[in-house]
Amino acid sequence: MGLAVFTLALAMGGAAWPPGASPEDRLLTPAGLRELLDRVIANQHRDDAMLEEYERVERRQIRRHEKDTSLSEDKTFRVLPTGTGRARIEIENYGRAVDPALYRRQLQTLEQTLAADLSLAGQARQKQAAEKYAKKAQDREEMVNALRDAYHLTWLGRETYHGRALAKIHFEPNPDYKPTSRNTSLFANVRATVWVDEAAGQLVRLDAEIFRDISFGGGVIGKVYRGGRFVLEQMEIAPGIWLPTLYDSNLSGRKFLFSAELHERTQMSSYRRVGRPQEVLAALRRELSSETPARSDP
Repeated sequence: MGLAVFTLALAMGGAAWPPGASPEDRLLTPAGLRELLDRVIANQHRDDAMLEEYERVERRQIRRHEKDTSLSEDKTFRVLPTGTGRARIEIENYGRAVDPALYRRQLQTLEQTLAADLSLAGQARQKQAAEKYAKKAQDREEMVNALRDAYHLTWLGRETYHGRALAKIHFEPNPDYKPTSRNTSLFANVRATVWVDEAAGQLVRLDAEIFRDISFGGGVIGKVYRGGRFVLEQMEIAPGIWLPTLYDSNLSGRKFLFSAELHERTQMSSYRRVGRPQEVLAALRRELSSETPARSDP
């Protein structure tokens, strides 16, 4: 469904307040907005890198259709970084904890996989996967950097959200922008409003809207229809590190000749730094060797 379009969620930020002005009084000029954007792009790159060293808990809820009142899926996972992606270990299904034996088997499978990947033979096997993962990271970085030119920014004032005064800024596609890739060409079809912690230079909330259909393969492969929305929220989980706490997607479209919808809400919590894959492997081995029951959350 072309969800890479929503990588635009990595924008906006803050700048130092001038002497004598409170954040509520200060207006941001176009030049000031550009300065903020540069700060947040730099912050976002650092946050993306740190995400590779944190585990978290994810609760994923899916509805088949927008008007459904019941969920087709409600699962909670423990998510750990692996160096070439993330491993999800199911810990709850519709609010009920999975069987401890099943949970332990999932940990054992991940421990064996990481051990194999980190062996000399495994490193050779994993080269292709590592290159593919690095390409995804490079594409994401390209899209974040492209925000400097892909959008016009409009200052909308300040608004209180969850008890915090945040800058509110609108992103409108720049008609003169020349995309550098298929991914960056998607920006022309999406506008967004963001709420920003100016002092931290970090995104707090983004609400993006597809206002024009997005076609893939000239419309033969598929299409995402206008009217789709995506919400992202982030918060500070460690000093200077802001990571996602919510993804909420509501999209409809077509894949080849078949209608498709995506209504998925994922909440992230319980972040904990675990380090690189070697450290994750060592932690898993300590947990598995413990005589106490395997835990079901970080």
